[in-house]
Amino acid sequence: MTGAFDIDRARRQTPGCAEVIHFNNAGAGLMPTPVIEALKDHLDLEGAIGGYEAAERRHDAIEGFYDSAARLINCAPGEIAYLENATRAWDMAFYALARDLAAGDRILTAEAEYASNFIAFLQVAKRTGAVVDVIPSDDAGRLSLDALARAMDGRVKLIAITHVPTNGGLVNPAAEVGVVARDAGVPYLLDACQSVGQMPIDVAEIGCDMLSATGRKYLRGPRGTGFLYVRRELIGSLEPPFLDLHAATWTSRDGYAVRDDARRFENWESYVAGRIGLGAAMDYALEWGLEACWERIRSLADGLRRGLAAIPGLTVHDLGVDKCGIVTFTARARDPEDIKRRLEARTINVSVSDPASTLLDMERRGLDGLVRASLHYYNTSREIDAFCEAVESMV
Repeated sequence: MTGAFDIDRARRQTPGCAEVIHFNNAGAGLMPTPVIEALKDHLDLEGAIGGYEAAERRHDAIEGFYDSAARLINCAPGEIAYLENATRAWDMAFYALARDLAAGDRILTAEAEYASNFIAFLQVAKRTGAVVDVIPSDDAGRLSLDALARAMDGRVKLIAITHVPTNGGLVNPAAEVGVVARDAGVPYLLDACQSVGQMPIDVAEIGCDMLSATGRKYLRGPRGTGFLYVRRELIGSLEPPFLDLHAATWTSRDGYAVRDDARRFENWESYVAGRIGLGAAMDYALEWGLEACWERIRSLADGLRRGLAAIPGLTVHDLGVDKCGIVTFTARARDPEDIKRRLEARTINVSVSDPASTLLDMERRGLDGLVRASLHYYNTSREIDAFCEAVESMV
């Protein structure tokens, strides 16, 4: 681990660290004090003077969200839209693209694609006659770049993958996929729900046209917050699946004009305190430095994998080359849900991945459930030792 990382400060500014061992950061990270205070301050202001009036008074903080998001992923503020969660952000991008799909058009995705996204693919395929083609995984479990290159033809209209899937340590080769997409002139949608905040993300380097992200996971922001990036050159060609008086202007009895930035994907009513809180979470992440956070998260996760692998009767199931902060395992003699409940009784938080979340990948690997332990930079080696001791005692 890097000696320069101020773990004492990180834990001091994370009140939840005094209450639980939180290994469920891929579900929802523990919010730090500056985010909690930003949320509370705005809610207090709303309670004191009214919701509309509070929004007017905090106009600069609300607008600052777009600047913070742009700095976080290296884009322009006008390429950012605030949405109520990552799923809605992804949906707004995908269904805008899907307007032009026709019978025989191909959507390319990965074996480890998340259920919400794949269900949307299937719905649109059923409606339009488009085809969902799954690119196989390589020997390390990542989307195979060779297979992707071979799959490219004139019928491919979209490449859509998840950067960090929900059920393992896998990090898909997002930038390499971007090269394939750019060379073919095919739109590229990246679900970065579990990578933004965990690792440095640069949309220019990745080459994606659209990216969806959440606030609640590795960014340590409020639940019910998310954002969408849309590359400037693409915005004008995408009409969102629904519009309101924020996304567009009613110009005549029979006409309207859609705004010319990414906010065309927003709607007027939103969680204002959440937007301010998410901006604070982004600023907090940038203050720590994403490279430093990523280095520590990976080091902690590697230590947890080693500890779990040494326990008899346990199997670690993570995939990938450079693995991330998500660690998954099964026990020969104990059901994943049972392990989760027993850990919860010891104030240790984990989650369980079931086949319905990543059906193709879980079927391919013959898995019917996984315990998912996901670490953040505020976790410690001492917590890892306590976690492994607790797991070993119950298996």
